Amino acid sequence: MTASSNLDDAVVMITGAAGNLGRAVAEEFSSRGARLALVDLQAERLSAVFGDAGERRMFLSADLLKPAEADAAAQAVVKRFGRIDVLCNLAGGFRMGTPVHGTEARTWDFLYDLNVRTVQHMAHAVVPQMQQQGSGKIVNIGAFSAQRGLANMGAYIAAKSAVIRLTESMAAELRTQNINVNCVLPTIIDTPENRADMPDADPANWVAPRDLAQVIVFLASDAARAVHGAALPVTGLS
Repeated sequence: MTASSNLDDAVVMITGAAGNLGRAVAEEFSSRGARLALVDLQAERLSAVFGDAGERRMFLSADLLKPAEADAAAQAVVKRFGRIDVLCNLAGGFRMGTPVHGTEARTWDFLYDLNVRTVQHMAHAVVPQMQQQGSGKIVNIGAFSAQRGLANMGAYIAAKSAVIRLTESMAAELRTQNINVNCVLPTIIDTPENRADMPDADPANWVAPRDLAQVIVFLASDAARAVHGAALPVTGLS
């Protein structure tokens, strides 16, 4: 990565890249000259969102609940671009509506798998490469609500709380190796899906994907080289 904060020619690996936030994050990094490795469960979704891959980005399909597929995706990025400068763990999921005692085991597994195990598996896949090259930035996605317990959101909050604790632990482990690990804590993100699910809410109070993407890009830049283990709230106008 260059000494400046513009991320010119940095190699950025983004999971959950075909989603609304993934698209915004990819566009922000691309506008700063980064090369992109875009990961999603199905490569066809990436093609539908981004069109052709081109010379400065690659599409990767991987089930990140399978460590071998996460490892293979990281290896493919290194083979193509030679390094991984930034990892953005955007893959995740959300469910709410039941109390802790009424939440089914499959919901606990669903939320823990998508929000926590994907981070664990990508860390296993990417951190050794960052250690070998002597630098790296990792940005995870927590949730503003994960800072305290709330009714009928226990499973989701527990999973996103684990993301915060993993971020802090990884930062403590890796900061002396020139690897920064931080996370963002957004409130509701303004997406078509959330607008459909909450038609009576005012999306002007939510977080625009581009605004959240800009915070993620900052944490991935050299401007944030002194930031380790932060859980940064991104709350829009709410």
